[in-house]
Amino acid sequence: MANNVRIQKVLLHTLIIAGFIIMLYPVLWMLISSFKPTETILTDNSLWPRNLTLSNYIKGWKGTSGTTFTTFYLNSLLMAGLAVIGNIISCSLAAYAFARLEFKGKKVMFALMLMTMMIPLHVLIVPQYIIFNKLEWVNTILPIVVPKFFAVEGFFVFLTVQFIRSLPRELDKAATVDGCGPIGIYTRIILPLTTPAIVTTTIFTFIWTWNDFFSQLLYLSSVKKYTVTLALRMFTDAGGEAALGSLFAMSVLSIVPVFLMFLFFQRYIVEGIATSGIK
Repeated sequence: MANNVRIQKVLLHTLIIAGFIIMLYPVLWMLISSFKPTETILTDNSLWPRNLTLSNYIKGWKGTSGTTFTTFYLNSLLMAGLAVIGNIISCSLAAYAFARLEFKGKKVMFALMLMTMMIPLHVLIVPQYIIFNKLEWVNTILPIVVPKFFAVEGFFVFLTVQFIRSLPRELDKAATVDGCGPIGIYTRIILPLTTPAIVTTTIFTFIWTWNDFFSQLLYLSSVKKYTVTLALRMFTDAGGEAALGSLFAMSVLSIVPVFLMFLFFQRYIVEGIATSGIK
C-alpha cells in the first residue's frame, strides 16, 4: 500500500515537472534567442547559443522611426499607472456603496452591473469609438484611461463587493459611534481592510493594461504615443522583414514589469485568500 502511494506521488510530480517544462520552454527559447545573432535565430535550435551578443538589446532599445523604447516604456507606465489609480478609486467606492449603503434601486443597479460583465467587448467597440471620436479623444490615452475612473470594470467591483461583505458590520457601527460618517468609514475602516482585494485589482489592471494591444491599436496612431505592445509590432514591419533579434530582446524586457508586479505583490493575494479579509 505504501509503495503504491509512493509510486502515485512520483508519477504526479513527474507530470507536474513535465508540464512546467512544456510551459516554460517558449519563454526560455525567447530569452535565449534574444542573445543570438539575428541570422542564426531560425537556424540554431539549441537552447545554448554558440555566439552570445547584446547587440539585439542595443538595437532594439533604439526603437524605430526615431523613437526609442524609453518613450514607449514611459507611455505604457503612464497609461497603466493611471488605469490602476482609476480602478482602485472608482471600483472600491462603487463596491462600498453596493456592500454597505442602502439606497433605492441598489439590487437592480447591482444586477445591471453584473450584466455588463456578460456583454462581449466587440459589441461596444463601434459606439465607444464614435463617442470618443466626437470628443476628439482619438490618438490620446484618454479613451483607455478615463473610463477607469467611472467603475467600468464590473469584475473588480464584484470582487471588492464580496470582500467587503465578509467584513463584520460591527466595525461600521463602532466607527459610527466614534463619529465617522460614510466617507470616514470608507477611508478609515473599509479601505485598509480591503488591501488584498485592492492589490488584486492593482495587479490585474496593470497587467491587462500593459498587455492590451487591441484598444491601443484602435485609439493610438502617433508613433511617439505608442506603448510597448504597439512598438513590438513595428519590428515585424520595418523594411518588410522581421527584426527577430530586436523583437525577442524587447519582448523579454516587456515581461519584466509584469514579473515584478507578481513578485512583490503575490503575498498579499495569498494573505487575502487565507484570511478572507478578516484581521
